[in-house]
Amino acid sequence: MSKSKRVLVTGGAGYIGSHAVRALLKAGHTPVVLDVLDRGHQAAVPEGVELIVADLASVPLTKLVSHLRNHQIDAVLHFAALAYVGESVHEPLRYYQNNVVGSLRLLQAMSSADVNRLVFSSTCATYGEPDALPITEATPQQPINPYGQSKLMVEQIIADFAAVHRDFAHARLRYFNVAGCADDGSVGEDHRPETHLIPNAIFAALGRGQPLTVFGNDYDSPHTPDGTCVRDYIHVEDLVDAHLAVMDALEPGDARVYNLGTGQGSSIQEVIDAVEAATGETVPHTFGPRRAGDPPALFADASKIQRELGWSPKRTDLTETVASAVRWFREHPDGYGS
Repeated sequence: MSKSKRVLVTGGAGYIGSHAVRALLKAGHTPVVLDVLDRGHQAAVPEGVELIVADLASVPLTKLVSHLRNHQIDAVLHFAALAYVGESVHEPLRYYQNNVVGSLRLLQAMSSADVNRLVFSSTCATYGEPDALPITEATPQQPINPYGQSKLMVEQIIADFAAVHRDFAHARLRYFNVAGCADDGSVGEDHRPETHLIPNAIFAALGRGQPLTVFGNDYDSPHTPDGTCVRDYIHVEDLVDAHLAVMDALEPGDARVYNLGTGQGSSIQEVIDAVEAATGETVPHTFGPRRAGDPPALFADASKIQRELGWSPKRTDLTETVASAVRWFREHPDGYGS
């Protein structure tokens, strides 16, 4: 077992962050959550875990430094971000303010408090529309929306900071599509509004939402079996397990970059089929025209982290991943109730 650490989890009341907090507790670490609670939920933070309600982009720097020092933070898992692609197109300044300025201030505070270990939540959206699949860490990063651009900017800021702070260790983790909920039902997914495919397909099947609109069923990619878009869906608990493995592996001066995905692509129709299998209900859906900027297929080559750290996803059956989400939504029809 790794040495116990005191870990600041920014965005720890959100979907991925709340799962990470529970994984840290299970592994014997001491998490401290910092979240503005704009899109996170206080009820997602376990009893006994300290919650600091603050906005990274506006909290006084001296106060942020004090939080790091007073809690004797050893490492930071940085999830806090706005993450709706469509919203970023319409509100780019909000995304740059929140994602870039917030991350910049976090680094400034870490530098002042001598906290030298960071795991950053990045995204496959930094790759844009790649020319070849699967996507490796060497694939050119050419984001096509402000969300992806904001994450790429933060990656560059971190790399530049690390270049002149030799003891600083960091990892940039580029996620593909995160799905599922905790196997024990303790935490789940509660976005408002919900924009993700799997929850919206479940809502449609359970009669809690509108019929699903599938944007395009005429893609001619060799990777799609049915003409609908293909994406890589990684279970949230596999994702947070990777964060802990990376955090524990970081040594002074390390600069690691990893894709996190299953390496398997699933089409939208296959997702619908999985939801129907998991719920026993039909997913009402219609087909609409393609959306501009939707690549036919995106999936990861995540072999680098497997080679270097021995991590690989354990939950690779799409129906099982969907079923974990179905359990959460059935048991929590009002989400966290907020």
